[in-house]
Amino acid sequence: QVQLVESGGGLVQPGGSLRLSCAASGFTFSNYGMGWVRQAPGKGLEWISHIGSGSSSTRYADSVKGRFTISRDNAKNTLFLQMNSLKPEDTAVYFCVKYKRWSSSTYEPPSGQGTQVTVSS
Repeated sequence: QVQLVESGGGLVQPGGSLRLSCAASGFTFSNYGMGWVRQAPGKGLEWISHIGSGSSSTRYADSVKGRFTISRDNAKNTLFLQMNSLKPEDTAVYFCVKYKRWSSSTYEPPSGQGTQVTVSS
């Protein structure tokens, strides 16, 4: 079955950086678009980024554009999110998501535990 295991979160000061990872298994990773979503305390899921199956295309929410970079290593079945210039409003649980086959707009509900990112001084 599909397994997505996020890691790399933590406590960081405003302006700092973190790199999140998502280890994928149970499906042919290189065939699917992937992405990241997040959930801040008391709020719903917020989409933040998508990457195509071959890394040829990337998209970002306006709230993170220019600060976050999504990437993937298909040989290692791993998705990444490099987060720079972090702000307190980036505080959330971050989840990686698998997109529907052939879709760049529809993703499956998060199935992992997520990784907590806290931005605070």
